[in-house]
Amino acid sequence: MDRTRPAVRRDQRGPADRSDRRGVSARSDRRGAGAVAASAMARARRQNHPHYWFADRLLAVLSGRRPVHWMLGHTVGEAYEQLVQLAPGAPLRPAERVVPVVRHCGEYHPGPGVIEAFARIGSGDRVSAMAFRLEQGADQRWRCSAVELGGSRVGGPGR
Repeated sequence: MDRTRPAVRRDQRGPADRSDRRGVSARSDRRGAGAVAASAMARARRQNHPHYWFADRLLAVLSGRRPVHWMLGHTVGEAYEQLVQLAPGAPLRPAERVVPVVRHCGEYHPGPGVIEAFARIGSGDRVSAMAFRLEQGADQRWRCSAVELGGSRVGGPGR
């Protein structure tokens, strides 16, 4: 530590002194930091909704970023076997080096303990659609029972 100049607390710095550890001034980074914080808060809120949580997990598997067995305890019926067949082709893998994201996820409740959800998946300029069904078990956990991509069914009861 340099003892030739007195230590200045972060709150005592003047406007010219305000920079973070990366050397980015507080003024130039103000909008970026706010957007990052808002994005992190939105992600945290989304994770409290099972349809967003499953959309993110299904996207990770169907884009090739995660192995299929990552969904093993989160599927029921034939949905897991269908994912095993579909995932090696990575149908949501982007052509470019852009990581696909869930842009929006909506839900419909046809009855108690059932959510039918749809998600818009963005990858650069490309937008894909994914629909899936969640069923709540006796243990109150949500599990995926069907997935549909671009009109192709990937599981579900009686399918």
